[in-house]
Amino acid sequence: MAAGLVNMFRIPELRKRIIYTLALLAVYRIGIFVSTPGVDRGIMSDYLKSQSGGGGFLGLFNFFSGGALEQLSVFALGIMPYVTSSIIMQLMTVVVPSLERLQKEGEQGRRKINQYTRYGTMLVAVVQGVMLANWLKGINQNGQSVVSADWGAAWNGYAFVAMTIVTLTTGTAFIMWLGERIQEKGIGNGTSMIIFAGIVAGLPSAIYQTVLGVREGTFQPMEMVVLLGVVVAVIGAIVFMERGQRRIPVQYAKRIVGNKQYGGQATHLPLKVNTSGVIPPIFASSLLMFPVTLASFVEAEWMQSVQTAMQPGTWQYMTLYVLLMIFFAFFYTSMVFNPVDVADNLKKFGGFVPGVRPGRETAEYIDAVLTRITFAGALYLSAVCVLPTIIQMTVSNQVPFYFGGTGLLIVVGVALDTAQQIEGHLITRHYDGFAGPSGPRIRGRARTGSAPESAPSAA
Repeated sequence: MAAGLVNMFRIPELRKRIIYTLALLAVYRIGIFVSTPGVDRGIMSDYLKSQSGGGGFLGLFNFFSGGALEQLSVFALGIMPYVTSSIIMQLMTVVVPSLERLQKEGEQGRRKINQYTRYGTMLVAVVQGVMLANWLKGINQNGQSVVSADWGAAWNGYAFVAMTIVTLTTGTAFIMWLGERIQEKGIGNGTSMIIFAGIVAGLPSAIYQTVLGVREGTFQPMEMVVLLGVVVAVIGAIVFMERGQRRIPVQYAKRIVGNKQYGGQATHLPLKVNTSGVIPPIFASSLLMFPVTLASFVEAEWMQSVQTAMQPGTWQYMTLYVLLMIFFAFFYTSMVFNPVDVADNLKKFGGFVPGVRPGRETAEYIDAVLTRITFAGALYLSAVCVLPTIIQMTVSNQVPFYFGGTGLLIVVGVALDTAQQIEGHLITRHYDGFAGPSGPRIRGRARTGSAPESAPSAA
């Protein structure tokens, strides 16, 4: 492992990519502490802490924004508008024929879809900026308003709303640009790395608050021992499931071309247990945030009931969360892996699954296997992502989101993907991997198909 870490910086290209990625992530983290004009982030921090200890919907939103909401940063919207736009665009590529044709046009079509995704990101950011600005105007903590008196009085508060919309939309565009630059010139998936950086940056504070809670008697030592054991077990389960594969045996027929013989070897078709990665929980969370955000700005009584019912931890929220994760697990897997195309390619090159006729029957067989393992992967994602709620109900509602669920899933998954990419660079240039010359190769969540570039492959 130590030799692998040293070898990372011996390859000039890999060294430049790693330093470039770290530099852009540092820029992102610095921007978290640049506040929007006309707000008091100290009052906002106190307000978030007063809301069930920073948990619930606000805690979840702050969690995904990397703490930017608590700081009332120019990056307060985070990368979620881009994720939301990616969801909408991927859904539209299925139902809109013109977009479906664009997706099949190769690199040029993907670039066009990426451009539409960027436009959608700006639109979503403007809508969310309007909601956030009006919500900030109504926050009053201990008789103090988050919005300064001068900005609140200017043009009856419309000046603050306009400035906040421009600031937050610009911040989202800048984060999107950072992600694309990391994707192009850095290491790892840009969107995933930004989400990863936000989560990891909050881990030291979460650990400190937990230790402080043990000292003050908020948490019992035995509860923390159980929590630590659960976290270690969940990390092991995530690594095991993310590396899990169902290998379908494939046999290639012998072909004689001229004086040479080709084929005849036996291989396998690896199908990931969790092909969709962390896309389902991220997509499900972003969708569930929208009705709660909308309900906070509507005075109707039935909308307030929706807001109460959709708070994280309620059975309504958890039920919809699990159902959406299962849906997106199947949906995203169908987007990145087409059994018909795989069966056609096997038939074209003389490959076949033993005991299964080539062509349509092979496609049906692969689809049946993929459906079973995708369902198992969706159940695994659901179990991991509802873990924080179970921990907060059984241990304490003060336990941070970082100790389970989507947070651990993203951190471990992105770490595996990034380590796999780095190891690929090392092996290509005749260096040993992280596990040494005879050790196993690291497998991340690499797809057996190609994911659309407009969507984060890990976040």
